[in-house]
Amino acid sequence: MQRDAIRLESFFNKVREKEYPALNKSGHVYLDYTGGNIHPACLLEMHQKFLQNAVYGNPHSTNPSSQLSEKFINEARQSVLDFFNAHDYHCVFTPNATGALQIVGECYPFSSNSHFLFTSDNHNSVNGIREYSQNNGGSYSCCTLNYEDLTINTAELNNQLSAHYNKENKLFAYPAQSNASGVRHSLEWIKKAHDQGWDVLLDAAAFVPTSKLDLTVFDPDFVSLSFYKIFGYPTGIGCLLVKKSKINKLVKRWFAGGTVALSAVGHNGHFLKSGHERLENGTVSYLTIPAITNGLNFISAIGIENITYRIKDLSEFFITRLLTLKHTNGVPMIKLYGPTNTENRGGTFLINFFDPDEQQYPFNDIEQMANSENISLRTGCFCNPGIDEMNYRISEIQLKKYFTSRSDGDYDDMIDFLGTMRGAVRVSIGFPTTRSDLDKFLRFAKTKLDRTVSQNNTSPSRLL
Repeated sequence: MQRDAIRLESFFNKVREKEYPALNKSGHVYLDYTGGNIHPACLLEMHQKFLQNAVYGNPHSTNPSSQLSEKFINEARQSVLDFFNAHDYHCVFTPNATGALQIVGECYPFSSNSHFLFTSDNHNSVNGIREYSQNNGGSYSCCTLNYEDLTINTAELNNQLSAHYNKENKLFAYPAQSNASGVRHSLEWIKKAHDQGWDVLLDAAAFVPTSKLDLTVFDPDFVSLSFYKIFGYPTGIGCLLVKKSKINKLVKRWFAGGTVALSAVGHNGHFLKSGHERLENGTVSYLTIPAITNGLNFISAIGIENITYRIKDLSEFFITRLLTLKHTNGVPMIKLYGPTNTENRGGTFLINFFDPDEQQYPFNDIEQMANSENISLRTGCFCNPGIDEMNYRISEIQLKKYFTSRSDGDYDDMIDFLGTMRGAVRVSIGFPTTRSDLDKFLRFAKTKLDRTVSQNNTSPSRLL
């Protein structure tokens, strides 16, 4: 291990011991950082003092308690803009990243003269925007991935970006980092899309916890993110960053408390507020939003560059050992989806387990086994069906047959209909992760060495 890596290893081990003592005390191996980060002890201590030291009120007033709340909300808003170098943006607080995406879906001017383009690697909260487009008479299309490494099909995306030239409003949405596979998609697509007349929606929720996003270098029109994924506390707060030059393109379809300067009942009239206020419906979470400032200060003190380096170092360690796991007959125990290097991926790993006969272990069985070892990981499709459809080569024809043959359904019903297994195991790391955590997971994986699926008493019905 190089000197800098050794120094950072020692530094992060001290941070873990001080700020995340429950991990060591419980022996818990937490490997679900993409699902949600863990809160450091200092954030709870600072916010508890904040709550106890003053009286805070609903910010929609000029009384002293309201003014104090407004002061700290504004400080948090400025902290977000500073952290992402987003001074040409409005910061709109939302309940989560999904709430941020919903604002774009509801307010973007979809019509018969618009087109929505998205990649098949997207969270369902992005995929669902196609419904807004379709319901307002707009068209939409989806760009596929490369099967080999789950990266964007470059030729297809270039073709799609150059198409639809006659549409007045064009919105392109994609993730900076896949929430399922960990693949990092180039931020250069932002400029390429802009050059072809597209507005760009960047889902940064999985990217920003471990990577720097400088919005003076890359300037998407809309950015969605969630704060608990960055520093664990508070939950229930996200934000939409909107380029100031595009704020008026988001047309509010209704008005609500907090969004209007004036409205009337006796006459159908109202005047919306300007900037972020027109998009923040109701009363924002004024008791928790101030905690964002402490969270971003905590990350800044550690250094986002140090976090990036730490994740890359742990990822190299993990991938190298993961790919060496083989049964004695030479069959790999683990299939890793996506890149097998750290150049185009973050610390999220999409995998499946296979027995010596190359039969796949059902993901829910792996999760149950991990639970018994006090290992927290995540299984399923991770609200990203496009990745799963690609990995299992599920065709558009198969999907159409399924959805047009019934009025409702669920995950297991689709598996029965398709006659194929679906889903995977997701392991994701954060800067509190240690090599010993990963070693424990690897030892757990080795318990499947030379054991067939049937020897683990797996139900045959799960092996369709």
